Amino acid sequence: MNVTGGFISDERREIVQSASGSEDPMQIPISSKSPRSTQVHGKGSPVNHDRQSRSPIDGRPKKGGCGGKGTWGGLLDTDSSYALDPNDPNYDSSEEYGHPNARKSAPDFDAFKKKATIIVEEYFATDDVDSATNELKELAMPGYNYYFVKKLVSMAMDRHDHEKEMAAVLLSALYADVIDAPQVYRGFSKLVESADDLIVDIPDTVDILALFIARAVVDDILPPAFLKKQIALLPNDSKGVEVLERAEKGYLAAPMHAEIIERRWRVSKKTVEDVKARINNLLIEYVTSGDKKEAYRCIKDLKVPFFHHEIVKRALVMAMERRQAEDRLLDLLKEVAEEGLINSSQITKGFDRMIDTIEDLSLDIPNAQRILKSLISKATSDGWLCASSLKSLSLEPRKKLLEDNFTRTFKLKSQSIVQEYFLTGDISEVFSCLEAENRTSSGELNAIFVKRLITLAMDRKNREKEMASVLLSSLYFPADDVVNGFVMLIESADDTALDNPVVVEDLAMFLARAVVDEVLAPQHLEEVGSQFLGTDSIGGKVLQMAKSLLKARLSGERILRCWGGGGSSRPGWAVEDVKHKIGKLLEEYESGGDIREAYRCIKELGMPFFHHEVVKKAMVMVMEKKNDRLWGLLAHCFGSGLITMNQMTKGFSRVEESLDDLALDVPDARKQFLAYVEKAKTTG
Repeated sequence: MNVTGGFISDERREIVQSASGSEDPMQIPISSKSPRSTQVHGKGSPVNHDRQSRSPIDGRPKKGGCGGKGTWGGLLDTDSSYALDPNDPNYDSSEEYGHPNARKSAPDFDAFKKKATIIVEEYFATDDVDSATNELKELAMPGYNYYFVKKLVSMAMDRHDHEKEMAAVLLSALYADVIDAPQVYRGFSKLVESADDLIVDIPDTVDILALFIARAVVDDILPPAFLKKQIALLPNDSKGVEVLERAEKGYLAAPMHAEIIERRWRVSKKTVEDVKARINNLLIEYVTSGDKKEAYRCIKDLKVPFFHHEIVKRALVMAMERRQAEDRLLDLLKEVAEEGLINSSQITKGFDRMIDTIEDLSLDIPNAQRILKSLISKATSDGWLCASSLKSLSLEPRKKLLEDNFTRTFKLKSQSIVQEYFLTGDISEVFSCLEAENRTSSGELNAIFVKRLITLAMDRKNREKEMASVLLSSLYFPADDVVNGFVMLIESADDTALDNPVVVEDLAMFLARAVVDEVLAPQHLEEVGSQFLGTDSIGGKVLQMAKSLLKARLSGERILRCWGGGGSSRPGWAVEDVKHKIGKLLEEYESGGDIREAYRCIKELGMPFFHHEVVKKAMVMVMEKKNDRLWGLLAHCFGSGLITMNQMTKGFSRVEESLDDLALDVPDARKQFLAYVEKAKTTG
């Protein structure tokens, strides 16, 4: 490569810059002087064992000094072959012995490249972040870590989404603790520079590398300024420029880009049934062979620690069905509990699930309750189960509220109702079906329907998610029933995560949308969170994310539009469009329209958080035209619950804020407003 008149191979420059520990992400031009030049431009001498002002390799200026003609010099423009001079005012004794890469050479770099490739290959095979981290640390060559970044990403680019996600996760884990920021920066610089070469083997290089860069920015391991700085260093016709522009405009500039980028490669190919089948097979194999090590390995390979309670439950069922295998299965559970492979909460949850289903199990195993009690006793005495943390196990049949055939039938019919709604979008039909199936308006059945509605929507596209939110805001269920529905959703999130890896994000968005649509009040979030202790619990994560979404600027509009906005058939209206529609429907009603039609139009806007605009526009028209017809519409909407007290108050507040401007057209605007405020208070 020709740089300011000099030539040096790319690999040689990598060796020289890496060995120096350079943190400057920009490439430094090479001196136009002869590589063998001994001309001195600073302190030190050109002899072999003293610190030189120019590198014997490429004639660059010494560390800390300034370059002469034809060179760029600076604090980070260094070379691996300099010798330190104790008489130099810039001398730092820690550099002579403390710098791990002070005298690295080409053979060292070649060895590092080979070992880095092996580490990446093993990581993709094992998915063991800790092992990869330790192996990279043991290489003890931090000056070459930029190459590891480059190798990891370039190898992942030619593999499946699973490996791409693994690479992004490993980079985040290594950042700062193992690989410092300048090395990460430089690694991505090298990747961008080599985009023209990568595209020969990987046709999708532009899109994939752009997404890696965007992910690094979102994960805070690469500064956003990286994109503009690198574009300035690249030729206009290079693929690297396309990569950076795609990262900036195609990914980082998109609405809610962080969530989109983080979800891009998180594709789960496991289903609940697949995992259950694998668990069943490994337990049968263990009972047959008695090989604990193989069973231990199989459990670890499942990589579903949040679903380990299923292993406990199935092992207990098998122990009850095959009494001769009881000791062997309990021995396995004891070992995995003591080794920490299955944690105590998963052990407890597995036993609790057995207690919940013991009545059904008793139909096939007559002494199921007595046997389970015996298993609990043995596990407790062996010290790997805390019996006091379990649900109570009564030997008398327990009466479960609504857990009978009627409830099971309702769950099945709820699923049919929701599926039919996703096909037709007919909310009135949902009302009719629910009235027929839940004649007593049972709160528990309402909660079950909420859970079923959102569960089915999460497994579908944005259209169905938007339809689910619209339906939820139209049902007018009591807030407590909706809260209980969300609690049930979060409780089952561990299982749902097998089919939907982003269940936390989806639930947080549904919860935030429920607040925006005023299905729930903000204080109900705390009620949901109180059911799940600790910020590390799924409930804590959902609550924290929902609060973050609601605190964001223009959160109402953003949350409304996240799935398309404005209802199942309206793909995200702009605010101005909605204001225009509100003005038009009010004008039509004011000129003699039907109150039921006006009510329907307001409801079909699907924007209950924006009903304060209806109040404001109606009040302004009432005061301008001195016509109380629109006042009657507001009273009707408030009385039926379509416009809430909060939206009504907000609408009046907005009118009050605009009274000075309104007074230019309506001189007695303030007097009229105060009169209407009193009238509103009088009528409640």
